Amino acid sequence: MTGLSSILIVVGLFLAGGVYSFWKQKMSGSFIVLLGLASVMCLVAGVMRIQGLWD
Repeated sequence: MTGLSSILIVVGLFLAGGVYSFWKQKMSGSFIVLLGLASVMCLVAGVMRIQGLWD
């Protein structure tokens, strides 16, 4: 696992934690959706780099 893929996965998990936290606080729905999309994109990019699809 390379450094960049590790960073992407950690950032994705951090953003996912933010989604959960903001959802529990009943924050704005559009902000939660935007944060969720960013989290999913980071996680997918990290996993794709691990699998070597972007070499």
